[in-house]
Parts: sequence; structure tokens; C-alpha cells
Amino acid sequence: MVSFLAILILGFFLGMRHATDPDHVIAITTIVTRQRGVSKAGLIGVLWGLGHTFTIFIVGAAIILLKVEIPPRAGLTMELAVGLMLILLGILNLTGVLRWFQERFSGQSTQENLGAYNTWRPLAIGIVHGLAGSAAVALLVMATISNPWWATGYLLIFGAGTIAGMMLITGAIAMSLNYASSKFDGWNRGMGIASGLLSMGFGLFLSYQIGFVDGLFTSHPQWTPR
Repeated sequence: MVSFLAILILGFFLGMRHATDPDHVIAITTIVTRQRGVSKAGLIGVLWGLGHTFTIFIVGAAIILLKVEIPPRAGLTMELAVGLMLILLGILNLTGVLRWFQERFSGQSTQENLGAYNTWRPLAIGIVHGLAGSAAVALLVMATISNPWWATGYLLIFGAGTIAGMMLITGAIAMSLNYASSKFDGWNRGMGIASGLLSMGFGLFLSYQIGFVDGLFTSHPQWTPR
């Protein structure tokens, strides 16, 4: 029991570390740069984490409990979805479409309320991001915990750590942006452009890596869950 509790604690902190993966931070930054307020930014991080945990749990539980095997091409396709999403987020951010969507569909956004659009967007992005890491997390858990039900419970602990980590990250980003915007004119607009370029560039890099280096677009795909 003591060793199992130690594994759960480790899983929580591994989930927090997982939140700091570059693709996660880049994607969430494209949202937070358009969002005022540290509390709202933290809530966006929580919503992203909930979406991410949902996918990790569904796919991971299927692998652990139902012994589902993911073919290399399917695994690479799930990872490619993250690259394509980063490209789309970058383009929307650079063209101002994200701002238009926010103004058009956010509804009555108050200090305590994000509005419908700002609520569903991080959830959806988190769900897509969960596709890329779910298989790796599940396989790691299976190699560590022999009991499948305990292993499935570990996924939730890991997800809780990811939620906590992303909440801290988004809060820290918002604090930094608020401080910088109070010191420099036009900082928010510059950061919006920078985050859009970074998101699009990193998405193109991931897509090329997955499509050609890992072989998704070739006849011999090679996939190692990570």
C-alpha cells in the first residue's frame, strides 16, 4: 500500500511535469495572450487540463482494461492532430480570427465568467492534445502497476497533476503578460503575433516530423509512444 501511494504521488507530479511539454505550453499561450485576468487564465488552464484528462482516461483505459492495441499509423495520426491544431491556432491568431470568434461567441464574459466560447475552446484543445500522449502514459502505467483497476485509477491522478500544472502555467503566463503590458505599449499585440508565429512554426515542425521522419505519409510508419 505504501509503494502504491508513492506511485500515486509520483503520478501527480509527473502529470504536472507533463503540462510543461512544449506543444502544451505553446497552444495554451495562444489563448492566454488574448485573455485578461490571472484568475480567468487559471480557469482556462483547468479547462484545458480537464479536456486532456478526458482523452487520456478514455484511450488509456481502453488500452489497460480492454487490451486495445493501437497500430503505428493510427498512433501517428493521433499525434499529427496536435501538429495540425497548432498550425490552425497559429493562423487564426495571426489573422485575428480568434479575436473575432472571441468577440462574436464569448457571450456575457464577466470577471467570474469566461463565456461559452472561452469555456469550450480550451476543453476542445485539451481533448486533442490528450490524443498524442494517451498511449505512452497507458503503456508506462501497465509496465509499472500490474493491477489494471489501480492502473486506471492512476490515469486520473496523472490527469489531476496535469490540471494543477496547467493552472499554474496559465496563471504565471497571465501575470507576466499583465506586468509587461503595463510597462510597454503594444505588448499584448506583439505577444499575440509572436505566439501565433511560434504555434504555426512548431506545428509545421511536428507535422513534418510525424509525416516524413516517423513515416506516417510513407509505406513504413514507425511509431514509438512518447
